This record gives sequence, structure tokens and C-alpha cells, in this order.
Amino acid sequence: MGQDKLGRDIASRVLHGGRISLLVGFTAVLVSLAVGLAVGGLAGWAGGAWDEGLMRLADVFQAFPGILLAIALMSVLEPRLSNVAVSLAAFGWVGYARLVRAQILSLREREFVAAARAAGAGPLRVFARHLLANLLSPVIVEASFGTAGAIVAEAGLSFLGLGIQPPEPSWGAMLAEGRDFLLIAPHLTLFPGLAIALTVLGLNILGDGLRDLLDPAARR
Repeated sequence: MGQDKLGRDIASRVLHGGRISLLVGFTAVLVSLAVGLAVGGLAGWAGGAWDEGLMRLADVFQAFPGILLAIALMSVLEPRLSNVAVSLAAFGWVGYARLVRAQILSLREREFVAAARAAGAGPLRVFARHLLANLLSPVIVEASFGTAGAIVAEAGLSFLGLGIQPPEPSWGAMLAEGRDFLLIAPHLTLFPGLAIALTVLGLNILGDGLRDLLDPAARR
């Protein structure tokens, strides 16, 4: 893969940058998923004022373009790995919350929920043992697609200088470093760009496979 302008090995930096990009992507999705499960679960299960208030809060976050909100947060936070993950999770939880809420609104009317209540199970037990187990499949599929989006968003922040800082390698930062040499040394941007494209493609294929595996309706 050649060397960069400082003589550093591109292959080693792409591999090391992949570790950082994947860590940020998985961390952002896990935080988003945890918040989304809590918010969507409470809204769908409690209903009433809780549902209305939490969904209006989700509407407020959804009104802002996610990447712009992340840029705004990173402009005031210290540019480090944990802050990048938090800034991406700050808008990523909305989709999971809406998905979890929709699933719970459907599942809570099923016969097995009524049977659990009739057997004396409390609300927390019904949610943890019956509802949560049945809504994990679509959430896992959504998380695989969300990880790809988080990796692209992290690369965008690093490209703008708001993400992982040099000398720590990141795919987005490597693209930013190589853009000034695009015509004379295209390999500086080619290989980090291919790494991003192949990773996102792989995660999307994984999401499609999980959807076919976990959703019986998708196999028909």
C-alpha cells in the first residue's frame, strides 16, 4: 500500500485505524441501543403521558440532522475517542427508541403477555422475560445497520478534524491527510476509502443476513 508523506506504512495505519473506527462504531451503537431500549421500552409499556412526552423528546432530536448535531457537540468537547462515541450516540438512540416502542405496542397485546399477567407476573418481569426476548431480533438487525452508519459518521468527523486526532490513525483522518496529494499520490486516499467502503458493505450484508435469519416473514 506504500507510505504516506512522513514515510509511515499505509497498511499498518489502515489496520490500526480500523480498530479505532470499529471500536467507535460499536461503542456508539451500544450506547444508542441502551438509551433507545430504555426510552422506547418505557414509552411503549407505560403509555399515556410517558409515551407522549418521550416521543415528543425523540421528535426534537430527530428534527436536527444527526451529523450536524455531532459536529456541534464535538466542537465544544475534547476530540477524543469516548467523546466521539457519545456525540454519535446523542442522536443515534432515536431510531432504536421508535423501533422498540413500535414492537412493544404490538407485543403487549399478544396472548402470552396476557397469560403472564394472569399468572401473577409483575410489569418488570413481563417486560424483561417476555417482551424484551421477543423484540431483540429486529433490534439486532437494526444495530448491524447502525454500526455501518456510525463508522461513516466517525470517518466524517475525523475528516473534518473533529474526531480522532493525529498521530493516532483513523480512516477519516487518513483521507483528510491524503486529499492534498490526490493527483500525485492517490494511494493515500484509495486504501482508507476502500477500507471504509468494504467495512460498510460487509456490515450491510451482515444486516441483510441477520434479517433473513431472524425474521421468518423476510424468508417468504
